[in-house]
Amino acid sequence: MQKKSHYGVPLERSDYLALEAHRHSCPPERFARWLEGFGRDRRLAIDLFSGAGGLSLGLQRAGWTLAAAVDHDERALETHRANFPGMSLNMDLGDPAERDRLEEILEPARGKIDLVAGGPPCQPFSRAGRSKIRSLIEEHGRDPHDRRKELWKAYLDVIERLQPRAVLMENVPDMGLSDDFVVLRVIEQRLEALGYAAELRLVDAWRYGVPQHRKRLILLARRDVECFDWPDALPEDQITTLRDAISDLPPLHAVATERVGARELRYSTPPEMQSDFAADMRKRTQKEKVWDHMTRRVRKDDWKIFNDMTSSSLYSDVDASLRRYKADQFTDKYKKLDWDDLSRTITAHIAKDGYWYIHPDQNRTLTVREAARIQTFPDRFRFAGTRSDAFRQIGNAVPPLLGRAAATALLPVKDQPANSGVQSRWSTVRKELTSWATNQRDNDSWHQLPKLSPLHAAVVAILSRTRIPSDRLGKLLESIRHESVLTDDVFKQLLADSPTASAAERTRRLSGLVDVPDAWAVGRSGELPSLLDLKPAETRLYHLLIGDDVLWTGQSALRVAARLNGSFSDRTNRMSDGRVDLVRLVGAGEDASLRMAALRLIGNTVCKVREPLCTACPLARFCEGRAGVAGEDLFTSAQDS
Repeated sequence: MQKKSHYGVPLERSDYLALEAHRHSCPPERFARWLEGFGRDRRLAIDLFSGAGGLSLGLQRAGWTLAAAVDHDERALETHRANFPGMSLNMDLGDPAERDRLEEILEPARGKIDLVAGGPPCQPFSRAGRSKIRSLIEEHGRDPHDRRKELWKAYLDVIERLQPRAVLMENVPDMGLSDDFVVLRVIEQRLEALGYAAELRLVDAWRYGVPQHRKRLILLARRDVECFDWPDALPEDQITTLRDAISDLPPLHAVATERVGARELRYSTPPEMQSDFAADMRKRTQKEKVWDHMTRRVRKDDWKIFNDMTSSSLYSDVDASLRRYKADQFTDKYKKLDWDDLSRTITAHIAKDGYWYIHPDQNRTLTVREAARIQTFPDRFRFAGTRSDAFRQIGNAVPPLLGRAAATALLPVKDQPANSGVQSRWSTVRKELTSWATNQRDNDSWHQLPKLSPLHAAVVAILSRTRIPSDRLGKLLESIRHESVLTDDVFKQLLADSPTASAAERTRRLSGLVDVPDAWAVGRSGELPSLLDLKPAETRLYHLLIGDDVLWTGQSALRVAARLNGSFSDRTNRMSDGRVDLVRLVGAGEDASLRMAALRLIGNTVCKVREPLCTACPLARFCEGRAGVAGEDLFTSAQDS
């Protein structure tokens, strides 16, 4: 059906693709028989929040058989049901009663489910998602408590009920980066309490053959052995380019008055003209056919814009007479892809707007099949529903090649107990760190550890950038150790004891709250940073020292974490990989802030940039980088407090 629109081309809803169920698909009432038949003696997995099945396909390629997939999107489940064996269940896992029902359905497989995988819906955690939801709340009154953000609890609940040997969880990096990894630290600690060893990793999907920029958070856990051997990652000069991914597909002409592509087209590229990637994508599909190679019609003015663009063009470079959007607000509204580079990240937004994905030399946006290829879905994989349904399912999916790489790291280890439970190395490190930090509260380092009074925390935060040695700062704080309010006498004492002119100058920033008792009350501790106009780093340190759960990312703590992990994250990717290294040490719970502050203290006193005092470090026996740094100047980042 077509209708005219202000969009400038006829708008038509594509045909609906109905798919038949996989021949080894089964309904819940036949699951017990399925287990004794097709599922017998297979390594079984279930996929929660499965979508169309990107992660499921990765698991399958790594050696698992899908026993069940669960989602609340009927179009995605129709796709999953057509492409995989086992059950495809429509359930809202946010409902505890539905989780009870899932447990009942899976009862025949109790003890046989080897792996639980999934990616709890991530929209509220992504940058685009948060801004969109904030807009909906402000303009349309949407409930600000988005239940999707809590579905990780449902995911963890299912794991606790089934206790598989292995767990795989995938999400966008912002699930961790936006909230100091609080959710992931809680998940990791609860898994450890169940006998799992866990690994959190930030992964660039292109490192595993995915032809796009796509960074993902992967949480792996297993109960048989603490071993996570990922496949070898590709070096930077061996990326799978867009040309490798889609150049073998039939060219399409984009004219506003014609449909672009079709459900079924002839495929004629000879094998010798295919890249290795394309040859892999063509396996087990009909030799002379390609399906779903179709996209939207193109406006005449867009055709002209696309024709004049290069891969480096910005929207502001478009002829002003052709622009429909403000160039200062939509700097990257249009993006022409580069044959010899990675694609930009394929997201669900492609279902509504393909301007971010303009073909390198055909004046149109990407087709369904091209988007699927870039996500590493093979050509035999079909997507149920309309063209928009397919785009949305593809954009929401985990790239199967990334899923395969992560799942490979969870394969059983020969001659190891199947599901006996393990003692995680990192849980042991955290116990040692907690014990050491607790003891430090009784010596001269008390002022560097939570839980300080608001007064003491504010003084330390304000003086944190003065480079005053910890022992001298301790002497300054000792003179007011038993004070909790900044009286005029206390203020004068601090000024008199300031060891440097810079310290005295910074201390004067407290003057506005002298003899204001209410400002220093514990119940108002959260207001102090704004009352004192603390800088962002000072504010985070203040909150850490009063006992708030803050992932403090100063260089000293990052250095300790990097060395213990045997990495260089403190020098290369501080705010991403560096924070992941910190997470393993900090953990969750009431002592998280104590461990975090202790890492900062260790970095400032013994784990120094040059000639670290490893013999005085409470974590030396766990340090993977100890041999490399002792007596050698390998870590050249500037030390800070």
